[in-house]
Amino acid sequence: METGKKTEANMLKAYQRYLKLQRGYSVNTLDAYRRDLEKLLAYLEQEDKQILDVQLSDLQHFAAGLHDIGIHPRSQCRILSGVRSFFRFLQLDGYRDDDPSELLESPVLGEHLPEVLSADEVDALENSIDLSKWEGQRNRAIIEVLFSCGLRVSELVNLKLSNLYLNEQYIRVFGKGSKERLVPISPKAIRELQNWFIDRNLMNIKPGEEDYVFLNRRGAHLTRVMILIMIKQQAAEAGIQKTISPHTLRHSFATALLEGGADLRAIQAMLGHESIGTTEIYTHIDMSTLRQQILEHHPRNIKRR
Repeated sequence: METGKKTEANMLKAYQRYLKLQRGYSVNTLDAYRRDLEKLLAYLEQEDKQILDVQLSDLQHFAAGLHDIGIHPRSQCRILSGVRSFFRFLQLDGYRDDDPSELLESPVLGEHLPEVLSADEVDALENSIDLSKWEGQRNRAIIEVLFSCGLRVSELVNLKLSNLYLNEQYIRVFGKGSKERLVPISPKAIRELQNWFIDRNLMNIKPGEEDYVFLNRRGAHLTRVMILIMIKQQAAEAGIQKTISPHTLRHSFATALLEGGADLRAIQAMLGHESIGTTEIYTHIDMSTLRQQILEHHPRNIKRR
């Protein structure tokens, strides 16, 4: 039994190395994969089942258990995706001859369209900020960069001065898996940043934090939680009733591009998505807008002159 546990521990370490070195996943992503895999390991221990002996039926029972304890279908899909990734690795690395997760099905998800803000609502969000406060201009710049560049909040908090090319109007962003992309930045976002730099230049910045764009009062770079709290508080002050987060601004960026006529592939590149399928969830159009576009532009609806 001890030998089996040692083998499993070695497999898990090898899998973590694979995700980190070959897939290039961030620390946060690695933690998420580990936590999800721990759910499977706890189930297998309860069933007295070894990883190398797992069959499809075991995984199906595990998936059914996720449903029974009330885990949201979207979270179930994420957990099962991690399970499939793990068993694919075990097969690729020679631990197993088969992949028992190959036919494992995930729950069917209904269409979920996240909240989106119009440009006017983003303006209202920014205009509600009290610029007499120390952090006022910083927060305006944060909101405008999120909306103008479509950044993930993790990309924003790690944005560096050395990755800003404001004269050329673009920034270098390091996304998931440390993948680099170049994103255009709007003149408005540049102005907000330059105004923030006036305040930033007067700060006492902690050693090692000098290259981060956005800092807190103590001169250290911000965290994702700080950004989330700030945006929720600002939405309340602006009277915005929608439930929003930093990701709402990213979704609003993509939706605004699509409604402005941008190609889906261009939006995919700006968002840093590997798959065009991932981009599609960001690109809903109001059905009335879609209907109007069809009425105006479809050849069957254009009256002959």
